[in-house]
Amino acid sequence: MRRYRWCWVALVVGLAAGMTGMTRGAENEAAQRPATEWKLVWNDEFEGTGIDKARWDFDIGNGFYAGARQWISGWGNDELQYYTRDSANAFVKDGMLHIRALKQALHGCAYTSARLKTRQKDGSPLFRQKYGKFEFRAKLPTGQGIWPALWMLPQAETYGAWASSGEIDVLEARGQEPTKVLGTIHYGSRWPLNTHASTDYILPGRSTIAGFHVYALEWEPGAIRWYMDGHRYASRSFWWSSSKSAGGKAVLPRSEGDLHPWPAPFDQPFYLIMNVAVGGKFLGNPDRTTVFPAELVVDYVRVYEKVGGYGKPKPRGQGKLPFSSP
Repeated sequence: MRRYRWCWVALVVGLAAGMTGMTRGAENEAAQRPATEWKLVWNDEFEGTGIDKARWDFDIGNGFYAGARQWISGWGNDELQYYTRDSANAFVKDGMLHIRALKQALHGCAYTSARLKTRQKDGSPLFRQKYGKFEFRAKLPTGQGIWPALWMLPQAETYGAWASSGEIDVLEARGQEPTKVLGTIHYGSRWPLNTHASTDYILPGRSTIAGFHVYALEWEPGAIRWYMDGHRYASRSFWWSSSKSAGGKAVLPRSEGDLHPWPAPFDQPFYLIMNVAVGGKFLGNPDRTTVFPAELVVDYVRVYEKVGGYGKPKPRGQGKLPFSSP
């Protein structure tokens, strides 16, 4: 560039800057627009004045029953929040959904928050889907002990209690690590003999989860892929599911015959969940540096189906089954 007079330098630099802006704009647009092989089948753009009850219901409390009598507090993770359906914890404003964790005592818990799901309290579906592309545009809260997540659970526990019937985490993050997100699947036998596979992704440049990003997951028979802003950062084609038990307790499978047919458990309809948890074993508890409210803001949720269908399951990929030789 030094061979040119300063005016030409200025012109070229100006054009380059303009092209860079166009390129970044195109990249952002591409991250939000799926390839033509996907067709939109369900979405929420949060354009109304409130949360759409035909799309979303709430989990309430600080735990759940595993079976008829066993109460699991802290949602199985020693979480500290009490989930409500109060408008202080979840509301729609300016075309976006806000899920807000507050430092506020309620029913013996030090914090309140919200957990929305496309499944009603009685278990009936509001929305569920087997396979497809699942896309969220959101910005996440940060801070020690803050745990935002966009994820999915099976509509019915076809293969047994968690995690025999699976769990798919499109996105989760530890608030104290604002430059990193995780994509995870949980599978295997019923707790405590469950297992999981997870991939960390470090955001490029100076990006953090506090800014808006598009988090997406493509799920096909025998294959699951994770994306952020259009960049694929993880893929999985190995998992297994077993309901084998003895004396009412889970036991590890001893042969292929003890497994549900591939690609179980990820061959059943799943429903969507969005929440902000506080504290627990996954990331530790808040401290004096944690700022509240801690807010997850969701611009949209979009779900697609693949044009032309999915075909036969891809073969199980490489991995170690519980009964495999070392």
